Amino acid sequence: MIAARNANPVLNDARLEGLTSWDADWQGLRVVVVGIGISGFAAADTLIELGARVVVVDGQDSEQNRAKAETLRIVGAAEVLLGEPAMVALPAVDGMHPELVVTSPGVRPGHPLLAAAVGEGVQIWGDVELAWRIRERAGRKTAEWLCITGTNGKTTTVQMTEAMLQAGGLKAIAVGNVGTPILDALRDPVEYDVLAVELSSFQLHWQYSLSPLAAVCLNVAEDHVDWHGGFDEYVADKSRVYENCKLAAVYNAADERTLRMVEEADVVEGCRAIGFTAGHPEPSMLGVVEDLLVDRAFLQDRRNQAFELAAVTDLKPVPTVHGVANALAAAALARAAGVDPEDIGTGLRAFEPGAYRIQPVAKTHGVVWVNDSKATNPHAADASLSAFDSVVWIAGGLAKGTDTHDLVARHAKRLRAVVVIGTDNEKLLAALTELAPEVPVIPVDGIDLHDGDAVMARAVESAQRVAVDGDTVLMAPAAASMDQFRDYAHRGDAFTNSVAALVERLS
Repeated sequence: MIAARNANPVLNDARLEGLTSWDADWQGLRVVVVGIGISGFAAADTLIELGARVVVVDGQDSEQNRAKAETLRIVGAAEVLLGEPAMVALPAVDGMHPELVVTSPGVRPGHPLLAAAVGEGVQIWGDVELAWRIRERAGRKTAEWLCITGTNGKTTTVQMTEAMLQAGGLKAIAVGNVGTPILDALRDPVEYDVLAVELSSFQLHWQYSLSPLAAVCLNVAEDHVDWHGGFDEYVADKSRVYENCKLAAVYNAADERTLRMVEEADVVEGCRAIGFTAGHPEPSMLGVVEDLLVDRAFLQDRRNQAFELAAVTDLKPVPTVHGVANALAAAALARAAGVDPEDIGTGLRAFEPGAYRIQPVAKTHGVVWVNDSKATNPHAADASLSAFDSVVWIAGGLAKGTDTHDLVARHAKRLRAVVVIGTDNEKLLAALTELAPEVPVIPVDGIDLHDGDAVMARAVESAQRVAVDGDTVLMAPAAASMDQFRDYAHRGDAFTNSVAALVERLS
């Protein structure tokens, strides 16, 4: 069962209630930081700089974590505890009860240590809550926040938003779940005008005070239900991105759940609901007219006019409905921040998509090989499968409690064959048997299934044997990677390297 959030967490401690700027009295505050990964390390380092007394705990006693621990001790951590025993109970700080817990996003709410904190009345914040509270600092500009969440497309959209903001002459950076911790950006000597903030459902679960200039939930589909305890809980945490939104609450007209989130959100008076659609936009929406991205929201005469922003063909590497939606969402956020229409197009054309997302990596003998390792759930895989007509699909991995039934049903006719990787594929195989019985299903076997590089090399060889001129071999697993790979990047690199080796052999 998922542990409940602290009841009325912002108001149950007078001292914590007053910690709303960098210059507040953080001195001596007793804090336990859970996790020493990217966000946990940044949180601990920031709190130490603020003068707090910090104990860091992490269940992994690895060489990398020991090196991080030593760094934190040098800069002033009260204590760093590594290994599973450190995660059993809430530790003391300087021999006294902690006043605050700051948790890393990946730690489940029901974890015994966090459950102990709730039971003992200790507030739990995430790194986003901490970052929001210290964003104001005497003598420095306070950046506006544009917040992006959704089941899929977050990283692409936040990077598009960054490019548009920068094209508009603003000092802007993409932060959060995209890679750069928000706390690091706040401590950067650069005084940013705007932060484009990617937020996962994990991060949103532990935030309470956020009040962004504009926010968007791109879409909602089944994902991380094991972490949240159910789909309704997952949706509820996603919806928190809109709370206290000041200027524009941006929703996806093709996803009714996101509109309901906006309608039910407690926003600042005057905040507008702005929709985006890959079709023709109504007033107060952004959309597509004759292969052009247009804005019918951020102008006075929106019933009769529209601003041209960019062409659909400006999208890279492959224009897709999903890509159009991401670009329009990014444009809505950037327009909310004051970016001119012509600068939206300039930013979009300058944007270079990151690796692992519908990334063509080779073409040989008429077959295109595409790396979409970032398709870690069925909703993401749906976007990339929709872009191609005849597909040899490399799929499978950790299902995270999701179901691929609808995905297979939608795309069965475009599947030439399916090469199955991963170790948690019962639902995928059942869906293929029921809905695509004539499609060959090729298992990867006869090797060490925990050796991800070997698994991918075998998968690529199997795909090459069945692919013909005009096919796309699409590695879009619709599942997480950690059963056979370090992460989705390792999985994507293994695919790219295996394809490169194949092309070299064939040539």
